[in-house]
Amino acid sequence: MALNKNQIAQRIAKELRNNTYVNLGIGIPTLVANYIPEEINVEFQSENGVLGMGPFPFEGEEDADMINAGKQTITTLPGAVIFDSATSFAMIRGQHVHLTVLGAMEVSENGDIANWKIPGKMVKGMGGAMDLVASSENIIVAMMHTNRKGESKILKKCKLPITGINCVNKIVSDLAVLEITKEGIRLLERAPGVSIEDIKKATEANLIIKGNIPEMII
Repeated sequence: MALNKNQIAQRIAKELRNNTYVNLGIGIPTLVANYIPEEINVEFQSENGVLGMGPFPFEGEEDADMINAGKQTITTLPGAVIFDSATSFAMIRGQHVHLTVLGAMEVSENGDIANWKIPGKMVKGMGGAMDLVASSENIIVAMMHTNRKGESKILKKCKLPITGINCVNKIVSDLAVLEITKEGIRLLERAPGVSIEDIKKATEANLIIKGNIPEMII
């Protein structure tokens, strides 16, 4: 069966590495902070000027002054620091963020990402996504595999305005874990109970399928 948003975040948490700085984008990526493996140390960064974010606060313990880039209330861990946006983006543009986890409306088979605008709909601002995709060496996209109409969001070519070109390394969707390679999108894992045929039907882009494709371990 397809994963829910929390399970997508749990699977992405397995990609975290010890002693790294990680930026979590708006949406599903923010949930990753709830599933940090106990054996590793990770510092979560938010482009509005926070380093050292913790899990979401429990109900009734929220501090309205402590928010992430998506204006959600957050907790901070011991040693966390708060700074201005100029310092935050200096950190991002200086390539001091090791991993960026972003949501996306579309991803193409060569690693292009579209996640900031739908033509005709009001946009408050493009946020920090364009800086993040231009500066981070490792970008993982957390997304639902299809839209509400059942149409694939993993395409041969993005149809929406592009955020970044040839920058995505890996996709974790509700159906699969996919890796962007020079040859195309390689299927690495499938959600429990989801068949390879199910994934192929939900994917417009061409898939590289080699050997046995294991089920994800959440």
